Amino acid sequence: MKISKVGVVGAGLMGSGIAQVIAEADYDVIWVDISNEQLQKGLTNIKRLLQRKVEKGKSTTVKAEAALNRLTTATDMSVLVGVDLVIEAVPENLELKKKIFKQLDEVVRPGTILASNTSGLSVSALGSVTRCPEHVIGAHFFYPAPMMELLEVTPGLLTSNEVFHTMMAFAKSIGKISVECKDYPGFIVNRILVPMMNEAIYLVMEGVKPDDIDTAMKMGANHPMGPITLADFVGLDTLLATMQGLYEGFNDSKYRPCPLLVKMVEAGTVGRKTGRGFYCYNEKGERV
Repeated sequence: MKISKVGVVGAGLMGSGIAQVIAEADYDVIWVDISNEQLQKGLTNIKRLLQRKVEKGKSTTVKAEAALNRLTTATDMSVLVGVDLVIEAVPENLELKKKIFKQLDEVVRPGTILASNTSGLSVSALGSVTRCPEHVIGAHFFYPAPMMELLEVTPGLLTSNEVFHTMMAFAKSIGKISVECKDYPGFIVNRILVPMMNEAIYLVMEGVKPDDIDTAMKMGANHPMGPITLADFVGLDTLLATMQGLYEGFNDSKYRPCPLLVKMVEAGTVGRKTGRGFYCYNEKGERV
């Protein structure tokens, strides 16, 4: 299977980063969102990031302009009829993603690969709402997509080998290092990383200082960022949703969300994006 034109659905932070990465890799991209305002906001952000790469000497003005020229925005999914691959990057909600996949299934031509940027939801469940689950696969990019090298590729129960190998080759072509995951909650990274952050929050609940936890993991395990700082960066609401998905998916008490995590999300103190989580942050997202 050959991929030359790619659709991206969703103009949030992940969708924006994914669209940028693919356009920079010389693919034509049709970028779709129900909100034209959100698309324009995303496009402005991409222009800013590309300009920063030029200023740092990591790209050229010609390459930046070429990437922007390969991006086409739209608010109607019918424009995706001619693409070879669609990557869905809407919020991590199974019912929402199923709705999008049903719509895509009605729009794209036969043989089009439908990929989800889900970080841990069932790829098989997404495939079940389409006429061709053999062409549905998980393609989990990490935030920020232009900087993070990893791509978790997750075939569903019915995904064909051809689609899997095509996706692995595509990952390489856009400069990503890919790993094969099994279709279980959390895949690889979140299955390991999120429970670690949850356990760190248990330590805070027991009276350990967040700074001490972060220092211990940076100095003792050589982590570049402590788990509490990382939790604030990811967003405690996102962390809680992932833990709930693991807990429900495996029906195993070891994935029970920490009560303190639940309380902080209920209070709206979910991390850097709200200015307050385990630490406090200014408008630039810097810790204060």
